[in-house]
Amino acid sequence: MRRRVLILSSILAVLTASKAVLSQEVIDRVAARVENDIILVSDVHALARYQMFIEGKSESDTQILDRLIDQWIVRNEANAARYPQPSDEEVQRSLARLERSFSSPAEFEDRRRQSGLSSEELLTMVKSQLYLSNYLDTRFRPSIQVEEKDVEEFYKARVVPRAESRGQTPPTLEAARDFIQEALVQRAINEQADRWLKESRSRIRVENLLNESKP
Repeated sequence: MRRRVLILSSILAVLTASKAVLSQEVIDRVAARVENDIILVSDVHALARYQMFIEGKSESDTQILDRLIDQWIVRNEANAARYPQPSDEEVQRSLARLERSFSSPAEFEDRRRQSGLSSEELLTMVKSQLYLSNYLDTRFRPSIQVEEKDVEEFYKARVVPRAESRGQTPPTLEAARDFIQEALVQRAINEQADRWLKESRSRIRVENLLNESKP
């Protein structure tokens, strides 16, 4: 009798495990193959939730998949270079800056819950995005030079009109110089990164399975 109970227990365990695997296959499928790696549909959905949290809206699955492929390229090169992960202190500072970008801690928490992100998932996503942005900054910043004429043009075209639209007195050029230079550096980093990613995409093998992944 005991032997029979053990056999039945084993059968039930196998059936339960099989059911879990089948459920996982239905929920999570391969969205793309990049070289020898895969990107899952759940990865697409996770980034969509993060975008929803940050922007209040998300891109299409196709656009998000393109971003994930770009992130794969950056992460692959960063890992190959043994680029260090951000410290816990860096991650917490980044998370604190993100929270300050909302009108209040309550709005921050409301948006997080509405997006479907848990606190742990948000922390993981912040760390991942920080790792990628830190690497791109390290890779491209040293080659960037900001011209004085670009600083003056940005001041006249962006800083002054923005202050006036808010009914404020524009800061002096000198007072705004550090902010303007950093904004121009970040813009140049983004432009160089975009060119590099386009070139890199042409050299890697990508198989898009997103449409096939839909049930």
